[in-house]
Amino acid sequence: MNQQEILNHLGIDMLNAMQQECISAWRSSHKLVLLAPTGSGKTLAYLLPLAEELGRRTEGRALVIVPSRELAQQTAAVLKQMSCGIQAVPCYGGRPAMDEHRLLSQVTPQVVVGTPGRLADHLRKGNIQGETIDIIIIDEFDKCLELGFREEMSEIITMLPNIRRRFLLSATDSDQIPTFAYAEGKDDNRGDDARGHERFVKLDFTDSQSDERLHLHLVHSPEKDKLQTLLQLLCRLGDTQSMVFVNYRESVERVASFLRKNRVEVSAFHGGMEQRDRERALYRFMNGSSNVMVSTDLAARGLDIANVNHIIHYHLPQNAEAQTHRNGRTARWNQEGDVWLILGPNESHEDAGKWKEEHLQLAEMSPEQMAVPRPKWTTIYIGKGKKDKVNRVDVVGFLIKSGGLQRDEIGRVDVGDHFAYAAVTRERVREVLHRVRGLKIKGLHTIFEEAR
Repeated sequence: MNQQEILNHLGIDMLNAMQQECISAWRSSHKLVLLAPTGSGKTLAYLLPLAEELGRRTEGRALVIVPSRELAQQTAAVLKQMSCGIQAVPCYGGRPAMDEHRLLSQVTPQVVVGTPGRLADHLRKGNIQGETIDIIIIDEFDKCLELGFREEMSEIITMLPNIRRRFLLSATDSDQIPTFAYAEGKDDNRGDDARGHERFVKLDFTDSQSDERLHLHLVHSPEKDKLQTLLQLLCRLGDTQSMVFVNYRESVERVASFLRKNRVEVSAFHGGMEQRDRERALYRFMNGSSNVMVSTDLAARGLDIANVNHIIHYHLPQNAEAQTHRNGRTARWNQEGDVWLILGPNESHEDAGKWKEEHLQLAEMSPEQMAVPRPKWTTIYIGKGKKDKVNRVDVVGFLIKSGGLQRDEIGRVDVGDHFAYAAVTRERVREVLHRVRGLKIKGLHTIFEEAR
């Protein structure tokens, strides 16, 4: 399958300049570093030439290392959507490793994409044969090569003796690539150290992110506790999609709880949550059933969520890199977006002069204005998925025939291996759940419930 056919499958007319240059560099160099803004299409920039290379080979596999479960799932999903005949298996914590082992044995995928801890475990156990891997891609490499991941990353690379190609990519740079990233393989120009990027071809597109697409706003909170200011801001923003970033898991729960008490439809998202709860929160936000997501910086990387209108820094970003990745959740693919920074009485920001100061006055807001509009959609959870031979068409047909819905009363439908989520209009959800109670989908009894 040629490149244009793949783009047609993805609904993309043409590649941007960064993607075109990256594909060209792939063909001429075996060591690449790509720096490009979030939302610019870095995933496709390496998956296209990767699929092209693997498609003309009879042996060799690729290992894609990512820092989060969600990015592993997303990368594998994009490769599947490309319909190029290259199989990928995502591997990550939060689900049984044995299930992945069985899938790896059955499928023998050409691409394995996963988080460092889970990949290291599979390599140790021989579930992934390290000698068959000759391409390594490290997505969000600045995160993957941080101290917390370094031991696992070093172990992974030492178990890959036949690496011929290395590709590192991120939206933010790293001052130094650790020596283990140059571990001995079949590349013959390893060198003795790993200072900077001397032996890598570096493609830097970070200056291509136009500040004109990001509108920066500064909001002052009269109190150290910013909850009331956040609520006022969300009321002002109305029926739009907003991501609220905080620095701690406990803060996610506290802020989300406060907003729920004020009748805001909110998704909470952080690394301490069970995988199922993280997936549910993400699906609700992506399909418009919640118009606010409160998260740690876990959601600042790798999530490809369309149409996020606003980024709100409830807590100050811990560094410039964190701010870049947070802000990158909006203004994606040449769209525009707004970024809001809430400062407490004793807080300051070194670049505050670049932000337009906004004034929120509680006294000027009527009771009707002090409410965030409820989203049009709510989400129904269905306890069967792909492994049960249930697909998107089955879900839509079931909700129309048995749930009594019209097609325009059904929004986004996401089908996982063992579950499905369907957005339906909020005013019909109780009626639908009453109608389908006790019924079968594809001949199978299962759970139908509102996802909260």
